[in-house]
Amino acid sequence: MPRPERRPLVQRPRGSAEARLRTSAGSMLARIYASRGIESTDDLDLSMEHLLDPSGLTGMAAAVNLLHAALERDARILFVGDFDADGATSVALGMTALRAMGSSRVDYVVPNRFEFGYGLTPEIVAFAQSRNPDVLVTVDNGVSSVEGVARAKALGWQVLITDHHLPGAELPAADAIVNPNLADCGFASKSLAGVGVIFYVMVALRTRLRELGWFAEKGLTERMDHARAGQCFDKTPGHSHAAPSEHQDDRSPGQPRQQSDGRISAGQCGDERRLLRQCLTLQNVVDDEF
Repeated sequence: MPRPERRPLVQRPRGSAEARLRTSAGSMLARIYASRGIESTDDLDLSMEHLLDPSGLTGMAAAVNLLHAALERDARILFVGDFDADGATSVALGMTALRAMGSSRVDYVVPNRFEFGYGLTPEIVAFAQSRNPDVLVTVDNGVSSVEGVARAKALGWQVLITDHHLPGAELPAADAIVNPNLADCGFASKSLAGVGVIFYVMVALRTRLRELGWFAEKGLTERMDHARAGQCFDKTPGHSHAAPSEHQDDRSPGQPRQQSDGRISAGQCGDERRLLRQCLTLQNVVDDEF
């Protein structure tokens, strides 16, 4: 049997960016950073003040309204993820954030692509009927799921799509779609991974709930490890607005930096570790040291 022809490895141009970074990061790190789209040392500043305003994402207001109403009535919320690292961390981040905000009925499904296809397919909607959800939230998928969304809406479910993939010619008839790569979205960053999109949704929802006095001060810093891991493993460019450091305290975008309390570095990541293991095992990512 003839061996397949090897294709040349395509590399991003580094040039001047690598030269600028080499002065502060050293030659090896400069090459790594430049290959990931880092242009200057400003992109390496992981403080919270570099987060963009979530309201810049098209569909954010509708998404927050939907989730706020779901929390008000304690609706059954079902996340539909993907089984790569981005999808796994997206599900973990969304579920743990909503639980921290008071949701008592939040669940997830991670479809097997070989059995159900990719995204919110009619087959995965049929499978999800056993969970009897009121609201479906897709993470890292859904922007092309026209038939699946139509099926979910026919069942009386609300559908929120959060995704980062390029849309097709037709958008699904969801209740809300948040995706920086929609044609009419002017969000400054088009390089968010799926976990970055759901992170911004949770930030916007938290802001709404804080304004209403919903709960005592509690932030999303404990979700930063999910955002950084998903952004990294999905091989999307690493910028300060896409993957802020977990060593930050509870602040809204633009607030000055304060000293970290070290919650994540102390290992307090919650029991969502089991979810990450299950999702990543499906694509043979997890080893015995995870």
